[in-house]
Amino acid sequence: MSNIFELPHPDEPGRSWTRAERKRLEQHAAEILAALGLDLDTPGTRDTPQRFLQALYDATAGYDGDSKLRTLFPSERPDDVDGAHAQIIEGPIGFHALCEHHALPFHGRAHVAYVAGDEILGISKLTRLVRLYARRFTVQERLAEEIAGGLQELTGARGVAVKLEASHLCTAMRGVEEEGSLTVTTVWRGLYDEDDSLRGEFLTLTR
Repeated sequence: MSNIFELPHPDEPGRSWTRAERKRLEQHAAEILAALGLDLDTPGTRDTPQRFLQALYDATAGYDGDSKLRTLFPSERPDDVDGAHAQIIEGPIGFHALCEHHALPFHGRAHVAYVAGDEILGISKLTRLVRLYARRFTVQERLAEEIAGGLQELTGARGVAVKLEASHLCTAMRGVEEEGSLTVTTVWRGLYDEDDSLRGEFLTLTR
């Protein structure tokens, strides 16, 4: 995509493979799994390459977009009220993603908040937004930025806050093999970037 904050348009075609392409990819998956030591000639593993490929496809479904995100409603704030501290907070939102560096999962919780402009987003759409961007190859820092940018683009929000807490299997299963570590990322946009009391309230409510 040309802009990481740009939501896929619902009319754009999603990913699609022909039967021949899928077969070729399954053969590549089988070759890799066998080279790593998996015996593919047992009742439990004969279909593993197909399942592995489908699991990766499902885990990266965010590339297909989500047309249901584009459901907005008028803001409920009265015209004579500024509402600069009227936060809408959702979380914790569970998510799973694949790190683009090792294609290993990282998973955790997201808290998302915004101060509405003229429109608000249905509450369930905040979960959809998080999972749209999480179901791609990514890194945690970019994921937080994309969620913030996507929410701002969708709603015209006057302020956006995003906090992600995640555990990364690339540090638990390999490398330093660190168990139990947690990476926290925060992103502030608009009013949240300008007002430390707004940030403080968000952090307190999501602690």
